[in-house]
Amino acid sequence: MHAPHSPRSGDELRTALAGLLDGLPPRKAAQAVDRLIASYRGLTPTDAPVLRDRSDVAAYAAYRMPATFEAVRSALEAFRDRLPSFVPASHVDVGGGTGAATWAVASAWEGESRETTVLDWAAPALALGAELAGEASEPALRAARWERGIIGDGLRVPEGTDLVTVSYVLKELTDAGRAAVVAEAARTARAVVIVEPGTPDGYLRIIEARDRLIAAGFRVVAPCPHSAACPIEPGTDWCHFSARVSRSSLHRQVKGGSLAYEDEKFSYVAAVRGDLPEAPASGPARIVRKPQIRKGQVLLELCTPEDGLTRETVTKRHGDAYKVARDAGWGDEWPPAGA
Repeated sequence: MHAPHSPRSGDELRTALAGLLDGLPPRKAAQAVDRLIASYRGLTPTDAPVLRDRSDVAAYAAYRMPATFEAVRSALEAFRDRLPSFVPASHVDVGGGTGAATWAVASAWEGESRETTVLDWAAPALALGAELAGEASEPALRAARWERGIIGDGLRVPEGTDLVTVSYVLKELTDAGRAAVVAEAARTARAVVIVEPGTPDGYLRIIEARDRLIAAGFRVVAPCPHSAACPIEPGTDWCHFSARVSRSSLHRQVKGGSLAYEDEKFSYVAAVRGDLPEAPASGPARIVRKPQIRKGQVLLELCTPEDGLTRETVTKRHGDAYKVARDAGWGDEWPPAGA
């Protein structure tokens, strides 16, 4: 997505994460990440913490936080750009672990005062998240509360919370746990942003959550330009987006290769309570695949409020629109605001 943002929070987070690995042998860090990836890829949801101690948390945070941060920031920026009047004064990060989504909120609404609570069941993750945030320049990050709690049936979110984020959490829960988390977010929050891996099953979890939010009276702000049923025929495709992530030496060691970046694929839904004055009925189309630039034309795959999934071909004959289309990115609105 091409929304402008300040890199300060992202740069600070990368610096803080690099410091975590000081003194931890690279081989041990890589082995810890390999083991944790295997645990997270397991098919059995768990209500027990996978992150056991500080070295586990440090290795996994250094490996995963940058990607989670960039994916959530992309989702939040799409939400913010479509609903610029909404500025959250309170935020609860459900299953937030070491706080990647909390850093993303600080980046999306930089400089704004905010009460933030990170809820998770893994005490080592919360402790390390608090340590990282304590060094941040953003006051909202430094003042965040890090609380241990149930993520699933029994979750409690304070009434009237402006924004609830749930990122890369639903896969870890049972069906009942997922339903309970979304229901509690919908019961208490003005806005809910849920992010999952950009895989077919991650998309299905997002669609399930989207349906629950709409049934609870929410309107979808992003990525969908409407709150009607998703136009993708089940089993034929899935809606997902991409965020570019700088690769650390730990990334290169675990995954191999020498590229300086990788692309994190993610699916998401951002929705607001339908009785809010700023709640949109519909919005501009969204580019749902990487634009294909050909000689003299750009092919855009769009999700539209009126016609569902459509393809638009923008050629040189379209003048300024062609120049805009050449610069358009996967996940952007079409046409862009002001174009």
